[in-house]
Amino acid sequence: MYDIIIIGGGPAAISAALTARNRGKSVAVVANKPETTNLYKAETVTNYPGFSGSGAEMTESFRRQLSESGAEIIEGRALNAMPLGKSFGVAVGSEFYESRAVILCSGINRSPMCAGETEFLGRGVSYCATCDGMLYRGKTVAVIGDGEECEHDTEFLESIGCKVLRFPGKLKIEISGGMKADTLTVNGTEYKTDCIFILTDKVTSSSLVSGMEIENGAVKVDRKMKTNVPGVFAAGDCTGAPYQIAKAVGEGCIAALSACEYIKNN
Repeated sequence: MYDIIIIGGGPAAISAALTARNRGKSVAVVANKPETTNLYKAETVTNYPGFSGSGAEMTESFRRQLSESGAEIIEGRALNAMPLGKSFGVAVGSEFYESRAVILCSGINRSPMCAGETEFLGRGVSYCATCDGMLYRGKTVAVIGDGEECEHDTEFLESIGCKVLRFPGKLKIEISGGMKADTLTVNGTEYKTDCIFILTDKVTSSSLVSGMEIENGAVKVDRKMKTNVPGVFAAGDCTGAPYQIAKAVGEGCIAALSACEYIKNN
């Protein structure tokens, strides 16, 4: 029995784990290998205070802090979190763990839209214009996607001087290049580009907890990061935009404080 089980291994999860450990709570973090995360594949992180380096460097630093905190790391994928009266059962593969509270930091799940997308992620392919756009200021970039978020990010890229090639997400698209992506083939026509931003609607891991309320495709939370399920909190990208490291870290801290309060009161 842990006090808190945190599902996810990104910035929100690390922040939640460190905060909970600093308050004397036993913590288990269910996470995949760090090399599989989008943050790890980021070329450069320029929008997090006090840090300048690659996503791999930031991820390794986060994981080192997590290990040193005394939190237990359970490598694997959480399948579900089930209420068990005053506790929760979390299934990870064929194993089963129990906790008094759960914090979802499950990020976003998405399927590749284009051939070459996964291969070049972090090497000329990005999922976040506001994160990586400044690296391509004044250069030619492609934007693939639809929806309001895509419109806003396109406007941002144009505002910093990028020449934006815009394509809807339902076309036949292939990404290619050498050391990094530099060519976008759309319905047989090639376009040269310095970066390709894939800005599709995000899908959350909402199926982890039965009955959890979803709003606009994201886990619905209040200002204390509480979901509608007592004892379940959420933080980071799974709660919706903006998809920023600083936002995730702040929400992770709040979620852990709320989980600690919940445990105390129950």
